[in-house]
Amino acid sequence: MFLHYSPFWLKAFFPGFIWHIPTKEKAIYLTFDDGPIPDITEQVLEILARYNAKATFFSIGANVRKHPDIYEMVQNGGHAIGNHTFNHMNGWKTEDAVYLENIQQCKEQLGLETKLFRPPYGRIRKSQSSVVLRDKQIIMWDVLSGDFSAEITPEICLKKSIQHTRPGSIVLFHDSIKAAKNMLYTLPRYLEHFNEKGYRFVALPM
Repeated sequence: MFLHYSPFWLKAFFPGFIWHIPTKEKAIYLTFDDGPIPDITEQVLEILARYNAKATFFSIGANVRKHPDIYEMVQNGGHAIGNHTFNHMNGWKTEDAVYLENIQQCKEQLGLETKLFRPPYGRIRKSQSSVVLRDKQIIMWDVLSGDFSAEITPEICLKKSIQHTRPGSIVLFHDSIKAAKNMLYTLPRYLEHFNEKGYRFVALPM
């Protein structure tokens, strides 16, 4: 089980992390983790373009190495790029030196400057985050679509994502094989819903 939103107490426990963007404007910050992945990331880019939506892609270095053409498509689409480690590492289960080196390896593979970092699974030790925060922002989320979960239907994924979104929300989807069924159902309907309400979809500043 998981929460589709990040409760206030969790945000208060990690005050140095970014969970949402304070704003009164109708702006939503879509994010996608774990790509680039052939076909899936490409479908995401097509859907986003349909709504003139910009997003932030937290990319895994190993996937960027394997699929440089798709990574280039993401950049050419005007989207932001974030670091998601080279091997999708769980910070709780990884020694600090190894974890931090994996972040650096991903940075080198991305080939650009970005201050955006998201820890895989949202799991990072304080000893790791204290180093990362010296030159990066740790971007979390306040809406978790749950697209990765086999326990929820695409309809519930859409319903919960809409229900918990507010101005300035950072919304987490995945451009991954595991999440594809729920995500590809939810994303266009989610965009349509908020587009009709006058919302913009904005990339996080790198």
